[in-house]
Amino acid sequence: MPQRTIRDIIEEQELLTVPASTTVCEAARLMKQRHVGAVMVVEAGKLVGVFTERDALFRIVAEERDSKTTPLAEVMTHNPQTVNPDQSFAHALKMMSEGGFRHVPVVENGSPVGIVSVRDALGPELEAFVYEMLLQDQVNEVLA
Repeated sequence: MPQRTIRDIIEEQELLTVPASTTVCEAARLMKQRHVGAVMVVEAGKLVGVFTERDALFRIVAEERDSKTTPLAEVMTHNPQTVNPDQSFAHALKMMSEGGFRHVPVVENGSPVGIVSVRDALGPELEAFVYEMLLQDQVNEVLA
């Protein structure tokens, strides 16, 4: 079964990036307008972080911080793991599963070019990923 590359998934994506000085409130408005769960934080054309809806919940709401004055630099995930657009989407899914996160920035030649999320897991990749995880569990049980 041919697997889609990450490039296939992001090819029609409109890049959403903001500087680290952007407030959480501004970032949340942009995310709502674009119907996305994360924004890439970029300085001088390079990815420096990612801010997600989970960051808003855990680092702003739960800590009772002011979203109108808190800059992303204080609450984003700094230096997030990234993927290359020519890698398989299955690779990104495995990375998200192992890392416990739902968004992975896509970087090429040091610059952000898109972002993939677990929501992109439709079709054959999801089926293949579940099958792979089941096989891995069975192998672990046999070896235990």
